[in-house]
Amino acid sequence: MVDVCISIVAWNGLELLKSCLESVFQGTSRVSYSVVVVDNGSTENIVGMVRREFPKAEIILNTSNLGFAAANNQALRLYAGRARYYLLLNPDTVVSPGALDELVKFADEHPDAGIVGGKLVKPDGKLDWPCKRSFQTPEVFFYRALRLDELFPHSRRFGKYHLTYLDENEAHEVDAVCGALLLVRAETIRQIGLMDERLFIYSDDSDWCFRAKAAGWKVFYFPKARVVHHKSASTKKRSYRMIYWWYHSVWIVYMKSFGKQYNWLTHAFVFLGLHSMMCLSLIINVFRLRKTLPSRR
Repeated sequence: MVDVCISIVAWNGLELLKSCLESVFQGTSRVSYSVVVVDNGSTENIVGMVRREFPKAEIILNTSNLGFAAANNQALRLYAGRARYYLLLNPDTVVSPGALDELVKFADEHPDAGIVGGKLVKPDGKLDWPCKRSFQTPEVFFYRALRLDELFPHSRRFGKYHLTYLDENEAHEVDAVCGALLLVRAETIRQIGLMDERLFIYSDDSDWCFRAKAAGWKVFYFPKARVVHHKSASTKKRSYRMIYWWYHSVWIVYMKSFGKQYNWLTHAFVFLGLHSMMCLSLIINVFRLRKTLPSRR
């Protein structure tokens, strides 16, 4: 039994993964932990690097990309009953020294916390806003579509999308946190189940948070657990498949969460709005520059 099992799903990005693992092994000292790297069908020699540089890490090797939720579930099943907490950690993150220690400490001090997320910052130090957010209700969709959250970021009504009115340096109870750094209690998983594998990528974290809160648990944003999140610039070309999955996953989770709360007309407007934005994003993506890995400077 360890305090936390850390699940890292990798699909290529060998150097980013190496930096992530270094930050975990060098910066975590007070809690006991195990690391499971799930190689999700990489073409780079992820397994060789992990075995050579980080022999304490366990490896799950997939011959194809099973998706984020399914791959994390493999690690969760491997350590079922062997950890008090499970941490989802993106391979494109660098964990600040002591961040994971503080994350587990916070969860221990808040027994009603089913899920806790940390503070994600971009390499330039700016907040990565999805690390704290509200559930995507029709109201939130509408304000986001009109960019009211950007025009009035301090408004409790219009700033719900990324909870921009909350102090990013204070802990808060929120609706959802980001799967790039997400600590979940073992008891919570036993109650609500594993991640929804229909969600290939995106929105699986929101779905888990919704299910946790529906079961009576609380979800917290905890900024003392600070992690640098390397992401490709938004101006670079993205995978068309990823664009599709972002919007499609949002729709799946919306219907799972709010399908019974709103009528068919509301659902129709949400569906048309999401898929119109998806088509626009696909068209814009044609004219973007080819995507490259972010700079590590």
